Amino acid sequence: MLYATLKTLHVLAIVVWLGGMVFAHFFLRPALAQLEPPQRLRLMHEVLGRFFKAVLVASLLTLGSGVWMLGRVAKQVVQSGGSFEMPLAWTVMAVLGVAMVAIFMHIRFALYKRLDRAVVAADWPAGAAALGQVRTWVSVNLALGVVVLVVTLMRAAG
Repeated sequence: MLYATLKTLHVLAIVVWLGGMVFAHFFLRPALAQLEPPQRLRLMHEVLGRFFKAVLVASLLTLGSGVWMLGRVAKQVVQSGGSFEMPLAWTVMAVLGVAMVAIFMHIRFALYKRLDRAVVAADWPAGAAALGQVRTWVSVNLALGVVVLVVTLMRAAG
């Protein structure tokens, strides 16, 4: 029961994270292009601030639940006398997941702070530059997340 609950939380956290990136990148950002830079940057600052709070929880929940599930499976295999060898798909998922969390931490605690300072100072060129860097790294994280999803689904189908 605990494993199923953690796996459900794991998947739901990933849905929030990836879904939010898709929404922001493909729907919100293009719609905001019609606004003047001060309005666009203020709105993105507010939206990203809220989203990043959710992603902080989601990313840590994903990482923690993933490590716990891996450890539980490894422990069960060893306790039953077997030798645990992590499947390639799990290794890809774990490595890319850790990379995604690290990238998110950079986005949240470095790039978003630059955006925050620029918005507070009404320095719109600096804000646009910071937002551009956020967009670039969100694109990288979204691509990594899609790779993890594809690897996971291909393994489940095979």
